[in-house]
Amino acid sequence: MPQKTTIIGDGSMACVMAMLLDSKGLAVTVWGHDPDTIAEIIQTRENSAYLPGYRLPDAIRFTNKADQALKDADLILNATPTQFIRPVWEKLASHTPPGTGIASVSKGIETQTLLRPTQIIADCLGQSKDDPDKPARPYASISGPTVAHELAKCLPATVCAASDDDAFAQSIQETFTTHWFRVYTTPDLLGVEMAGAMKNCIALAAGILDGLQAGNNAKSALLSRGLAEITRLGTAMGANTQTFFGLTGVGDLATTCFSPTGRNRTCGEMLGRGKKLETVLEEIPGIVEGVPTAKAVMRLATKYRVEMPICEQIYHVLFENLDPLEAISKLMSRDPKAEKVG
Repeated sequence: MPQKTTIIGDGSMACVMAMLLDSKGLAVTVWGHDPDTIAEIIQTRENSAYLPGYRLPDAIRFTNKADQALKDADLILNATPTQFIRPVWEKLASHTPPGTGIASVSKGIETQTLLRPTQIIADCLGQSKDDPDKPARPYASISGPTVAHELAKCLPATVCAASDDDAFAQSIQETFTTHWFRVYTTPDLLGVEMAGAMKNCIALAAGILDGLQAGNNAKSALLSRGLAEITRLGTAMGANTQTFFGLTGVGDLATTCFSPTGRNRTCGEMLGRGKKLETVLEEIPGIVEGVPTAKAVMRLATKYRVEMPICEQIYHVLFENLDPLEAISKLMSRDPKAEKVG
């Protein structure tokens, strides 16, 4: 069990993970980039922007000082939105203890590089030319159906700790497991991170159907065919097919598409009601990860020559002003074929 865990990021998932570890008697430090936000949290013991109504235990330490946050940390948890991971970790690199394992709860794909969260961090912390003997460190992704407000209430939840380092995955499992939070392990880090990223694109589509009041038949069909697209691209990249039919695949997909508080589904619903993307993004607090991820997914689909009609139409709605009703019409009028999953 780690003696000191540092969480990078001060959003809702960062805070609920800090609360979970604190409940197990572990020392937790949360780092945030904005000194004013951190000062407010310290004063009120509440994250009013992303987790209102929940008191943050006094034992959890909050700071915007990177050197203080990371000093002597023997486990680091990344909870930074994917498109901001690189600038954050470039800032933190010189303060990060060598060899310390890093787990991530971020879900997305960096649009410029097409790298997954753990790959971005590894890129920022890679071997230095001046220090070729810098020890390697293990990486993991903690993913699954995890609505932050439900975790804050200690409602039952189950996730996977994915790592190609089995000992590190088991350490994460032991560290985070509680009587209400069950952790499985898997070696398929690629599959887990890709599933977590791509489900946000399908959640945008699910929200659009909600906004158009298209009904449950359409939404269930969307989840089924969306899962087929996710599986198709993931396996083409080398992931295990089984991953997409487990907690981090269909489990996370279902929660994201049906949860009324999910940012991606909510964004889609507002688009379905006729609002423009720029207006929607201004009204939703936090980052809607599915929007930039949609760009990355289409680039990967082209690279791996994978057909992804739902994600393609979502891309057109988001970035080419395609009317959502026309997008549905295009999907429904595709040539008939036999059903195939994966």
